[in-house]
Amino acid sequence: MSIWELLLAFVVVLLMLVALLANVLVLLCFLYSADIRKQVPGLFILNLTFCNLLMTVSSMPLTLAGIIYKSQPGGDQICHIVGFLETFLTTNSMLSMAALSIDRWIAVVFPLSYHSKMRYRDAALILSYTWLHSVSFPIAAASLSWVGFHHLYASCTLYNKRPEDRTQFVIFTGVFHALSFLLSLIILCFTYLKVLKVARFHCKRIDVITMQTLVLLVDIHPSVRERCLEEQKRRRQRATKKISTFIGTFILCFAPYVITRLVELSSVVHINSHWGIISKCLAYSKAVSDPFVYSLLRHQYKKTWKDIINKILKRSSINSSALASEAHNRNISQLNE
Repeated sequence: MSIWELLLAFVVVLLMLVALLANVLVLLCFLYSADIRKQVPGLFILNLTFCNLLMTVSSMPLTLAGIIYKSQPGGDQICHIVGFLETFLTTNSMLSMAALSIDRWIAVVFPLSYHSKMRYRDAALILSYTWLHSVSFPIAAASLSWVGFHHLYASCTLYNKRPEDRTQFVIFTGVFHALSFLLSLIILCFTYLKVLKVARFHCKRIDVITMQTLVLLVDIHPSVRERCLEEQKRRRQRATKKISTFIGTFILCFAPYVITRLVELSSVVHINSHWGIISKCLAYSKAVSDPFVYSLLRHQYKKTWKDIINKILKRSSINSSALASEAHNRNISQLNE
């Protein structure tokens, strides 16, 4: 193996470990906290977490084996199953992010009617659509034998080995990425920009009230005035940073892979195999970033996983104290004998 292949293999192993740990932690928070389970967005996050976990334990190990051995790992049947799952899980995770953005849009733009517009039944219907949408493309690809090991990405994915099917495969790939990546990106941009517009409007109203208060309080200390102005600035930047993170991570992780898949259809452009694997690793990195972007860095999840850690540490400390006390009593009884 070359130094590049060793480095790429190390990156895949690192992505697997972090994605597994982070997504399991999100799942534990969901199971531990009744408040998280009551929230409608929790269903979308749970679906996204399951997609990321399945991607981590199915596609990533075979890509690692493909990088190491430079050939198809396992038999054709295993590769077809993993390629089917990879197509399904990638599409499902994209649509789950779009569903989360729709939920945020309704909650911010229509706050008074949110509970009537987004109920558990509505969320279940949206998830049903994402599953039907996501499973239709891999079923079509599998029926046409367009799933297999692709050396450019060292993974089992959409792949056409028959030259006579090239035109049909090009059309299928274009439609697939248009109705998965592009559709999800359009929904993300539309909903989050609407959310940003509302957030900026509320920030302006708060800023006006704050400035009027500062003008009236003529005896206020300069340090307090300065802190109020700094809080205004942070408030204006907070929504922009969050929305930039949602859209930016989606584009950064998926766009290089999708563009590479589309450019690959052209026989004119030659794509380096190292870049193909790098673009695949960037797509895998979404399974790493999602738990932090959508869950673990939020206050409710922070509090939950800290409670879980404290409970585990307290239990272990109680057990260790009990063992120490038992050992101490045993030593005293031996001395008395």
